[in-house]
Amino acid sequence: MSGTSGSLLDTAAVIGCPHGGRVTAATPPAGGVRVAGAAVATTAHSYVVTGCPHTVDRVPMPCVTVRWTAGGSGITVDGAPVLLDISAAQCFTAAFVPQGPPVVQGTQRKVTVR
Repeated sequence: MSGTSGSLLDTAAVIGCPHGGRVTAATPPAGGVRVAGAAVATTAHSYVVTGCPHTVDRVPMPCVTVRWTAGGSGITVDGAPVLLDISAAQCFTAAFVPQGPPVVQGTQRKVTVR
């Protein structure tokens, strides 16, 4: 990710699944680094989706989890890569069927990696 920039994700970031469900940290950071009082999000935490209305042929197929892949930014908190709004991610059903990337609607601070 050399030469890229993105906004740092934290527990106050507004993130949704592609169908309108809400993405939140299932294992919120207990310590670590905080920005404006909110814990910085890392790949060490699990993320869940609630309220996804997605159906396929009238069968509910909601997003239930998100897997993030932080790039090689080199920025870590407690040894785990931080998440940026440009980090690759995928929402999944309970059967691990890919549903598309989450939508980051609001973040905290901009970070530039050189």
